[in-house]
Amino acid sequence: MANVTNNRPLSPHLQIYKPIPTMVMSIVHRITGGALYVGTLLVAWWLIGAATGQAYYDWVNWILGSIIGKLVLLGYTWALLHHMVGGFRHFVWDLGYGLDKDVSTKMAQASIVISLCLTVLVWVIGFLIRF
Repeated sequence: MANVTNNRPLSPHLQIYKPIPTMVMSIVHRITGGALYVGTLLVAWWLIGAATGQAYYDWVNWILGSIIGKLVLLGYTWALLHHMVGGFRHFVWDLGYGLDKDVSTKMAQASIVISLCLTVLVWVIGFLIRF
């Protein structure tokens, strides 16, 4: 029996395709979706700390309030907002709008700008409320 798989072309992959904004945002949307699982564990950890007692709650707050903790929370905030903006972009596509190449590219570029601006806004409001 002949081996028919030797004559088949290889499937295209990331090394062949030129990255375009919509492709990159699709990949980032999937990555942020995965990151939200870890962030949800952080929220659950904080809630467990609050329910456990004052000493454990203070320890969790100390860790999350450290420089590394704040960087992780900043990343979680951005992932949450970027995933939300990407979800809105997909919702617009589901309604049948924004499917032309130029519009979808602009929407992909706008999603990164909007998510970064919203992240800064949330953190600025958070710091203003705290002090």
